[in-house]
Formats: sequence, structure tokens, C-alpha cells
Amino acid sequence: MNFEDVEDRDGLRLSWNVWPGSRIEATRTVVPIAALYTPLKQRDDLPPVLYEPVTCKPPCRAILNPYCQIDVRGKLWICPFCLQRNGFPPHYKDISNTNLPAELLPKYTTIEYTLARPAPIPPIFLFVVDTCLDENDLKALRDALVVSLSLLPPYALVGLITFGTMTQVHELGFAECNKSYVFRGSKDYTPKQVQDMLGLGARPAAPRPGQPMNTLHGAARFLLPVQQVEFQLTGILEQLVRDPWPVANDKRALRCTGVAINVAVSLLESSFANSGARIMLFAGGPCTEGPGMVVSNELREPIRSHHDIDRDSVKHFKRAIKFYEGQAKRAANNGHAIDLFAGCLDQVGLLEMKSLSNFTNGVMVLTDSFATSIFKQSFLRVFAKDSEGNLEMGFNATFDVQTTKELRISGLIGHAVSGNKKSPSVGETEIGIGQTSAWKICSLTPHTAEAVYFEVVTPAGTPIVQGSRGMIQFVTHYQHSSGAMRLRVTTIARQFAEAGALSIPSSFDQEAAAVLMARIAVFKAEIDDSPDVLRWLDRMLIRLCQKFAEYRKEDPTSFRLSDNFSIYPQFMFHLRRSQFLQVFNNSPDETAFYRHILNEEDVNNSLIMIQPTLMSYTFDTPSQPVLLDSVSIKPDVILLLDTFFHILIFHGETIAQWRKAGYQEQEGYENFKELLEVPVTDAQDLLVDRFPLPRYIVCDQGGSQARFLLSKLNPSTTHLSTGMYDGAGGGEGAAIFTDDVSLQVFMEHLKRLAVGASAS
Repeated sequence: MNFEDVEDRDGLRLSWNVWPGSRIEATRTVVPIAALYTPLKQRDDLPPVLYEPVTCKPPCRAILNPYCQIDVRGKLWICPFCLQRNGFPPHYKDISNTNLPAELLPKYTTIEYTLARPAPIPPIFLFVVDTCLDENDLKALRDALVVSLSLLPPYALVGLITFGTMTQVHELGFAECNKSYVFRGSKDYTPKQVQDMLGLGARPAAPRPGQPMNTLHGAARFLLPVQQVEFQLTGILEQLVRDPWPVANDKRALRCTGVAINVAVSLLESSFANSGARIMLFAGGPCTEGPGMVVSNELREPIRSHHDIDRDSVKHFKRAIKFYEGQAKRAANNGHAIDLFAGCLDQVGLLEMKSLSNFTNGVMVLTDSFATSIFKQSFLRVFAKDSEGNLEMGFNATFDVQTTKELRISGLIGHAVSGNKKSPSVGETEIGIGQTSAWKICSLTPHTAEAVYFEVVTPAGTPIVQGSRGMIQFVTHYQHSSGAMRLRVTTIARQFAEAGALSIPSSFDQEAAAVLMARIAVFKAEIDDSPDVLRWLDRMLIRLCQKFAEYRKEDPTSFRLSDNFSIYPQFMFHLRRSQFLQVFNNSPDETAFYRHILNEEDVNNSLIMIQPTLMSYTFDTPSQPVLLDSVSIKPDVILLLDTFFHILIFHGETIAQWRKAGYQEQEGYENFKELLEVPVTDAQDLLVDRFPLPRYIVCDQGGSQARFLLSKLNPSTTHLSTGMYDGAGGGEGAAIFTDDVSLQVFMEHLKRLAVGASAS
């Protein structure tokens, strides 16, 4: 079975699909055993089963799966994780070899249970809206919010907080007039003070879904079912005006983002702890007042750059990060996700606030303004629905991983927080969020992918029993947007192999491995200096090649990598140059945004970010993928670049001249008109389900926007290449002005270092 089939069935890709039998062998394979797992991977043939799962006795609690040995006569099953014998429950009395429940059938290595106990509280959406915006932006944001109300389930609870110089919590349960509670923007309120000021006392019994809430109770004044308050909330949104506080020409608006977040977190924490909720923050500029301040309101103080942060000369930086991390931990512990929507040409402090989304798996969208289609479409895509009309999002999830005794869990890299569960499956090595076998993920979508890393703990010299297998079980418990609680279980088994067995290298999934290593590199880049991370990546690549390439010692020309390793060095080359590890030309906010998205997506989307795809369109051949290389730029070619964040159509010099001359409108040039239209149609197809919506750029050779393409291409022809001016750059591709090494030079160095040849 190939890797993509496993991914379609189980939402899972592994770096290795046959595992080394001992600890020492596993370290020699360089890339750790790791899985990129998508808990809510959509499958048409996965009907949620309507009964409770059968679990092994405590403390194991593994869930019945196709790898269990069963004794149909004795009505027993043996757990492959702890080898205990368990009796089947009474309702399994009719079980036989020809009549097995779904979870024991080989095709259901992934299964989803709908549990009997529904969620006590419907999903909650709390909008936190910046009012220091200009009229255009504020109107666009108001319109988008009004539209989103119609996309929410009618029983979902909704609330509104607005902020500028002050923070206002709007009381939706008061129909006579618009009433709100005001908090000072410069004050750091304790959760207790917020609760007292909002009058949030002891919580009453929660109503069942579909029952009206007692509207006089504390939090129910601020958070009410959409169907009850849609009319009134639409009215409040439509009357929202700019923050009335005057702003002098040499000042920024006073914006108390930190207080607004604190009030939102406190409101949900006191009344709806441990139930599914989203706080959706819309910020049109940086926090300039109170806790969480990113920059002062004096315009002469510029907002920090990467350079300032490296020099440690940023006044508010560490305090702001600490403040937002505190809020993020509170939200994550209560199961509440925080989404960040930034609509501003300059930075808004996403770098300081990133933990809000990174700890809770909220979405992060970075745009120039709320009036752009990137914001509008990305925001509405958050409310995408499945074929049954339910929102494609899970809430308040816990994610558990269990292994057989030969394996241990090193950690997880993704948007989650530790569940602090010290089970026997926890290993000593730490990668990412370690020292636990369970994590809390406050929000899930069908494209959320978590990277989990493992280590082999079998001592060297232990004989491997023929056909012995290691197993991993992933268990995700979450609140479905319909109000039901669901449990998704994926169980996998893989063979162990002796040292030197050919089955290990041939089981290498270079695409998954590149993404899993990229996540470690980005995790390291958050802590270490960039050059250290690049040196680590290079060391790992050289070691991998030394272990798995064929070569004669000290002879670089003899160096060969087998097919399933052959493009791995290329991924590493592009990763080293990518915006995930190189901060040059990106603001700190952009770096935080790019890294957030990389830690969210599955293998295919992550690979597009690491090594973008390039399609070429010409008259005489059908469209085809071409090398991400400067030789692909030709005067009579149109290129379509997909970097995941940008989709760019690039017209070669001749094509651009013809287009400007209007040939496509003339008779006899129909094929030229068609050539111009094909890449546009293909680009539209890429935009259909991408999140967040990429920036769409159309440019010409020599134009300023072409820099987006040139920065991604391998510079095999630079201003230093010989023969660049021969034939005016005819068939040789365009020159790129850069001092970066090309992939060809990178590969030469790699071969020399791998085979141990001394530098000549």
C-alpha cells in the first residue's frame, strides 16, 4: 500500500514505515520515527458508529482495534499494548468470525464513535472587535461579522466585546437599548475583578441543547443563542462607530488589545470552563496601552524589527510575550481557542500575541486591511460546513497517544498544550512538547495536522522475533459542532527490522520526513539563532546521506541516492532558504504567521510551502510542471507559481509585450488569448479550498512584483554565471541577482562532505 493510500484511510504519514529494532539503530537512521497525523481527516466511508468503544482494563485503557487477538468462543480479547486478557461486554455475545463489529475489521484501522453523552453547552463564538479603524475598514469588518452570524448554527452562543481606548462588553440580553460594561484600557484586571464587574456569580445548571437559557443569569446576559439575538446583535454591529477618543497627528490610537483579551478569557473561564468556545480577535493595529502593550502610542517610536529583537533593545517585548502567554495558557486549559485576524499595513504585534493561537490552535490570518478579499474570504471559510450542514470544526479536544513497549513518545510539535499525562509510553528524549502522552487541542479542523515523534527503546543486541510489530494508537476526543461528543481512534502497526535490513531504507517517506524535520527546525528556530539551526539541518542531511547513499569513500562522483531519498536534499535546500528559517525581508509578524501555518498543515500543503510548485505554459506543449529554477524563465513562457501563501502568474518578456500590444483581442490570435486564460483558470482551482486565502499576483518579467518568483527560484543562473550575456540570455533562463549558492553547488558540497573527500 503506498503512502498516499494510508493517508487517505488513516490521515497519517510516517517518516519510516519499517522500524529499526534497537535504540542504537534508530539513532543511526538520523530522521526520527515520527508521524504527521490529521485527526479529523475527512473520509466518505467512515460513518460514526453509535455505541461506546470497548477499552482495555486500567491503567492501559487502549481501545479495541483490528490488531487485537480475539477468542470468539471464550468471548475474550487480548490487548496488543499490554497483553492483558479482557472479556467482551454482554452486547457482543453474538460475535463470531463472520460477524465482527466494525472496530475489528481490517479496513477500520480508523474509526469514529459518537458517544452517548452530548456536550453540556453548545459551541460559543465571542467576537472581540477593534474600533480604532478607519471608516472603510470598520464598515467592511461590520459587514463580514453580520454575514458570519447567518453561518453559525442557530443554537450556538454568541457574544461581542469591542475595544479601543476602553474595552466594552455588550449585554445582549438587554433588549430595551444597547447596554455595555466598560473596562479601563490602562488597567491590569484580575480574573476575579472581571467576574465581579460583570456580575458573574455561581453558574446555574446548563440547559440541554435546544432549551432556552435563563437570560437573567450572569454570563447569559453576554452570550446568547444566535437565533435569539441575531436581530439585536446585527443592530449593534451596524451602529458600531470608530473609537471616539481623539488621536493627534504624531500619535497612534490608544488601543487596549490586552485588556480586551483578558476580559474575554475571564468571561468564558468563569462561566464555560472546559467547553467548546472560540474568541475571535480582529485587530487593526498594535496594542499601545495597558497590559500586552507592543509599542507606545508615540509615532516616533517605531514598532520593533527582527534586528531590534536580536539586539534585545525592545522595551515592551518580553513583558508583552509573558502577558499573552499567560492568557493563552488560561484559554488552553479551559478548552477555548483564540483566533487572530490582523488587518493592517503595518505590524500589529502578532509575534507577541502568537501564543494565543499557537497554544489553542486558533486560526491566524494576516492581511493589509479588513476591506481586502483575503480577509473576507478567509474569515468566511472558517465557517465552512460539511455535507450535513455542520461546521467543519471540532472543539475542546484531547489527543492521547499510546505505544507498545518497544517505542516511547518524545513529544509533539503543533498547536497544542501538554496534558501532563505521565504514562509508561513517555520517553526520555524530548522533541517539541514532551514529557506527556496526551495534549489538549482547543480547536480542530479537517486540515489540522499534528507531528508526533517517537524513539525506539529496545537495547541493542536484543534478538528480533520474526514478524514482530510495534504499534501506535492515536485517540482524539472532541466536541462535534452538532453538540455530540466524538471519539476518533486510529491504530497502526509496523514491522521491526534487523540492523542493515533493506526494508528500512525502502520504507522511507521522504516527503513526510522533510515536513517532520522542517517542524523540528522551526521549533529550534524559535529558541536558537538561525545559523545554529541551519548548521543542525546540514549536519542531519550529511549524516543521512552517509548512512543511506551508495558511494566509494572520497569519490564524490560515485555518490548515488536511491529514488525514495533522491529529492530529500532538494527539500532541505529550499527549507534552508525559506521564510521559515530566513527572516530577511520579512517582518517579525510575517515570520510568526508563516511558522504558524507550517505547524498546522498536512504533508502536501507543507511541501508546497517548503518547495513551491511551478507550472509552465507555452504554445506548443500542454502545461507541465518545471524546475523551480531560474532556467525556467523564458521570454515566450507563462509561469504559475504556488507557494501556498502566494499564487503568482508570471508573463515572460515576449508574452508581456504581446499582451500589452493587445494581440489577444485581434482576429487570428485566438490561441494567444487561450494561452493567457489557462493559467488564470488553474490559479482559480488552487484558490478554491486554500486557507487562509493566498495573495494572488499577476506580474511581468522585469516588473517589481516578479521578486516574489525570483526569491523562490534556485539561482542556477546568476549575475556571476559565465556566458550569461551570450545570446542576450536566450535559452539560458534569466539571471538572478543573488549571492546564494545554487542547488547544484549545494549538492556538490553535500556529496563531498558525505563521502568524506577533503576539500580540494
